[in-house]
Amino acid sequence: MERLERELMLLSRHQVLARRERDPERLERSAYLLLSRIDTQGPMSIGQLADAFGLDTSTVNRQTAALLRCGLAERVADPDGGMARKLRITDEGGRRLAGDREVNRACLARVVAGWSPEEVRELEDVLVRLNRSAEGLEGRYWPRPEGAGPCAVRPVPDGQEPATPAP
Repeated sequence: MERLERELMLLSRHQVLARRERDPERLERSAYLLLSRIDTQGPMSIGQLADAFGLDTSTVNRQTAALLRCGLAERVADPDGGMARKLRITDEGGRRLAGDREVNRACLARVVAGWSPEEVRELEDVLVRLNRSAEGLEGRYWPRPEGAGPCAVRPVPDGQEPATPAP
């Protein structure tokens, strides 16, 4: 576990350094995460976002207020007819999110340039399994496209145990 902890710490260090090198127009980490979740799941209320990230609603309210001020998200009526207003990504938010994703992917491509496609897939599969295991312990799952990796785990209703990811 000592080696795993050290390597994960170093991995997070590299991500932070990559952000500093970016254009100042790039999204802040919290904006990137919030917009990514809304992009994946569709319009969400502040309460839903707070639950999804395990954060206090006041924290999410401040973070989403910044998205609204910058024109990256907008408030809309609940498409499902609920009472709470939801946040939806604007065209500008979608453009900025797509730009950041492209920069992230280009940086990753440089890091694994000497790897075989099989090695890249193996790393992806192990990271999916690691993230899903953490999500299972927290009881908060990040929605993924169907078939996203060999260890698919779908969210389960409250009070039920999540399925164990396949090795």
